[in-house]
This record gives sequence, structure tokens and C-alpha cells, in this order.
Amino acid sequence: MRKLIEATFVSLDGVIESPERWALQHWGAEHRASALRQLESYDAFLFGRVTYEKFSAAWSQITGDPYYEAINRMPKYVASTTLRATAWNATLLTGDVVEAVRALKRQPGKDLIKYGGGVLDRTLIPHHLIDEFQISLFPVSVGHGARLFEGVAPGDLQLELATTRTLPNGIVQLTYVRR
Repeated sequence: MRKLIEATFVSLDGVIESPERWALQHWGAEHRASALRQLESYDAFLFGRVTYEKFSAAWSQITGDPYYEAINRMPKYVASTTLRATAWNATLLTGDVVEAVRALKRQPGKDLIKYGGGVLDRTLIPHHLIDEFQISLFPVSVGHGARLFEGVAPGDLQLELATTRTLPNGIVQLTYVRR
């Protein structure tokens, strides 16, 4: 069974909302190279509607960059109750999202990647569908915005720290796995 990995950017004060406003100033060559290497472990993306719409609008037309070209080539699955159609090599998950994600995980292939936390996490986490959290902790305080694991019951997160890595630009990469 393949794993579902969530990779997300988090500020020191726990904010995950709108990382394009606060994370990019710290995004360096080493973090970018690491993200590109990690893409080799995955063969499809899972998105919630909000992240899908943001990324599709911003990234789908980018060419000449190995990172974005790798993402643009990969199949994408979108969990949404409001979208009626998708583009950007994406398939809309219909019906019960929990069962749809379980079915994706049972398919042969490499692991699945999900960028960003949010509303979809409140459905996936209680059902133990996210196997690993790759958190990039940025050295910045944002002050307000949606927080990591907001709305998730504390008992639903039984995690164990697997690895840490500190990048020269001050970003700390933390990998947590489900116990």
C-alpha cells in the first residue's frame, strides 16, 4: 500500500495560511533542490479545493523549470464538494473522500503527496489516512491565519518524530510519522 505524505510550510507561530506571503523570502536553493528530489518519490498529488485552485492558477503555465515541470506532469486528485470540473492533469474525487483516498492508497505505484494543510486534513487525519507529515518550519512569525492542525482533535494525532534537518537559511525540516 502506498503512503500519503503531507508536506507543508509552517511559521514559528503555527500559521500555514498564505505561505506565498511569508515563506518565499526564506526559500533558498537548498530547499528548492530538496523539494525537487522529494518529488521523485511520488507519482500523484492529492489536493483540497483551495490549494488546487491556487496552485493550478499559479503553476500550470510555468515552463522551463524542472520543479514546476515535474509537478505539471504528475496526475492530481482533488477532493471537493463544490468543483464540477478540473484541469491541470487533475481528477475530481467524487463521493466519500475517505473511501476515495483509501482506494488511491491501495493502487500500485509510488507514494502520494499532499501539499498544505487545511480543511481536508480534518477529514483525513481522524481516519489515519495521512501516514507522514513533512513540516518545513520557517523562521518567521506571521501573527494571524489558519494554523497547522486547526480543528483536529488532539487524540487523532499520534505522531513520532522520524527526522530533522536544518537548512542554512534557518528552515527546519521535521518529518513525523503516525505511530
